[in-house]
Amino acid sequence: MNLIKFLDEFTSDNLAKKGASRRDAFSTFSSLGKKAAIAAVPFGMAVASNKAKAATMFQSDDAVGALQLALTLEYLEASFYLQALDSNVLDQDGTGKANAIYEQISMHESAHVTLLQDTLMSLGETPVAEPTFDFTAGGNFDPFNTEGDAATSYAQLLALAQAFEDTGVRAYKGQAGALMGNDDLLTAALQIHSVEARHASEIRRLRGLQGWITLDNRGTGMPAATQPVYDGEENLSQGGVDVSTLGSGSPFTAEASSQAYDEILTGDEATTIASLFIES
Repeated sequence: MNLIKFLDEFTSDNLAKKGASRRDAFSTFSSLGKKAAIAAVPFGMAVASNKAKAATMFQSDDAVGALQLALTLEYLEASFYLQALDSNVLDQDGTGKANAIYEQISMHESAHVTLLQDTLMSLGETPVAEPTFDFTAGGNFDPFNTEGDAATSYAQLLALAQAFEDTGVRAYKGQAGALMGNDDLLTAALQIHSVEARHASEIRRLRGLQGWITLDNRGTGMPAATQPVYDGEENLSQGGVDVSTLGSGSPFTAEASSQAYDEILTGDEATTIASLFIES
């Protein structure tokens, strides 16, 4: 299946022509919420037990395992954006821009889920079941709450979207090696990977940031809880070459050099990150 054609079926224009609403196009998810400060959450909290649950879903050391991991991450993103849209927290934007961006990304993520499910079934494999997600991470986040501090919920909603998208980009890159023996599967994964990168850039710009990652992303207003998403991005050695020494004239700065390259997340690292939000 050509992913570009597949995504085209989900564009806002096409849905509008067919008279379909977002609620018609996608099933709704219940909102979650317990009031807490996002920056105070230790990222490792509750990960051990949740990671054990997630580890039973897939092994990412082969092509099928890589796709099952990708599908789990797409389930997470698809569910997150649907709940974000249903919560009306995005109305805090005041312009409608955030809602339009989330709505379009939501369509893409749902399309990714369907493509990966179909691909796995075409291989004779049963797609991993969608987990139950808790985007409050056990009550430590409150991204969908409009009753209390809606401005804080809005900030959390943007920060979590950025963290999820950046996780997806690095995780797809990390699983490419497992797909090298199958051109069709590798092509499908790379098609999704590039779209996830565009999502990440779009969300970052919505937060008033540059569209790329600088070093390990510290100092960009992201909560400390999301730091594992960016660990290792400060790497300046590519192919055994210190990339900060490349170019004519004076060496590139470390910041500029790090922006020019992205690093992978291993399957275990991606699982650890996702597991914080997997309830069962």
